[in-house]
Amino acid sequence: MTINAVKIEAMLAERGLTKAAYAQACGISRQNISTVIRRGTCEPKTAGKLAVELGVPVAEIIKQEAK
Repeated sequence: MTINAVKIEAMLAERGLTKAAYAQACGISRQNISTVIRRGTCEPKTAGKLAVELGVPVAEIIKQEAK
């Protein structure tokens, strides 16, 4: 899945979360969080974990394909 890394970074900033704290809450390594944000892609299961910890639906953090 293609995620909106800028949106995730903004949500982390709004919540005062570091990537390390976010990673721990998600049950994902900090390195994996950094890789996902840098590349802008991840597996659907990972996107689900990221969204749950932010308290938003997955659709909120993925990039919508242009039609």
